[in-house]
Amino acid sequence: MQSVARLPRFIVVLEAAGGLLILGALLLINHWLPLPDQADARTLAILLFIAGVVLMLPAAWLLMWRTAKAIAPQLFNQIDKKR
Repeated sequence: MQSVARLPRFIVVLEAAGGLLILGALLLINHWLPLPDQADARTLAILLFIAGVVLMLPAAWLLMWRTAKAIAPQLFNQIDKKR
């Protein structure tokens, strides 16, 4: 049986990119990251935060799915063949 926490490389890259986007949103909202005068830091921070969360959703979904299958295999019609 595979480890529940082991994720494909693509999903890990998406997770890291989402974390970086959320970090960028934090830096923008605290004015630690300079922007041109015409750009609205609040709107850009909101967009970065939402994009970061969306990029992190596949990893959360995959972990939840694998955990549910490991805890209750009967719900997924996976009968243990050892009997």
